[in-house]
Amino acid sequence: MHDPAVPSTPAQATAAPAPSPTDLVLHQASNRLEVVFSDGRAFSLPCEFLRVHSPSAEVRGHGPGEGTLQVGKREVTITDIEPVGTYAVKLVFSDGHDTGIFSWALLYDYGMKQDTMWARYLQRLEAAKGTR
Repeated sequence: MHDPAVPSTPAQATAAPAPSPTDLVLHQASNRLEVVFSDGRAFSLPCEFLRVHSPSAEVRGHGPGEGTLQVGKREVTITDIEPVGTYAVKLVFSDGHDTGIFSWALLYDYGMKQDTMWARYLQRLEAAKGTR
């Protein structure tokens, strides 16, 4: 079932174009990716959060209801950040996952909806009797 808190495609992440990023910092000690945008908003996104909400087909599936609940990702880290043109980054995770393209619009949207998305993920994890 499609989670309404998560956009089904990066293009649907926000109605208007997101502000552009002005800074992107990986904090390895806290396992967080900090993204600062031109409108002054700054988001600190945990690596685990980004991994379990990867926009990849492996996580989301190829259509509504085809996604796979990600479990056991509590200790995952980001090992590399690769630019994708001027609109996105590819995050490489310590568990080998590297197929999600995180557009600036998607990261902005994730920052705005992080609390809701995380709560929904934890509910789904509990219902599936999975572990972080």
